[in-house]
Amino acid sequence: MSAKVSYLTTVGSQSLGLPVVDLSESLSIALLISVDHGVKFSEVAGAELAALLEDRGIEIVVSVATMGIPLAIETTRALDLDDYVILHKTKKIHLADGEAEPVRSITTDQEQSLLFDKARLHAVRGRRVAIVDDVISTGGSICAALRLVRRVGGIPVALGCLVTEGSGWQEALGDDADLVVSLGKIPVFHRDADGNLVENWDG
Repeated sequence: MSAKVSYLTTVGSQSLGLPVVDLSESLSIALLISVDHGVKFSEVAGAELAALLEDRGIEIVVSVATMGIPLAIETTRALDLDDYVILHKTKKIHLADGEAEPVRSITTDQEQSLLFDKARLHAVRGRRVAIVDDVISTGGSICAALRLVRRVGGIPVALGCLVTEGSGWQEALGDDADLVVSLGKIPVFHRDADGNLVENWDG
């Protein structure tokens, strides 16, 4: 992947310039790395996302490591909750017997697993869950998180994100696409016959 140009977008009330990187000869994306935008960015985004979720009766926030963690913390804080759950992609000692769900995202070239610590089951079982992540793109990560949360007894009532990317996530999520709450949206990019980047909102 190599940075080519910058794409200007908005995430709620905040403006960002995102580097456009090539994933292949035919596909490029505007790369949003949430942890690169500072504490204030996450604080504001979390508060704005929480404002959109406040009527959902959220009891616990769940997110995916690593990029979703700042958003999970700030959304939890703004909802006046004091607990959140992180689904991990790296196997650690406390996850040896955890619940696992296969996952593949647009920015990883191999299948991974989402891991749920069994010691945290009580935090989601029978509770209304907001699953939050930085970007919903192909829907691979958020769908895996949904399956895992439901399998351990959680009740997902919202899927929150900083931005949606393209539209492939809608088909992947099916009826669950109605749960998506986003602070913004960005396209994916393809190249025309002359090699110029072209926004694709349907990809």
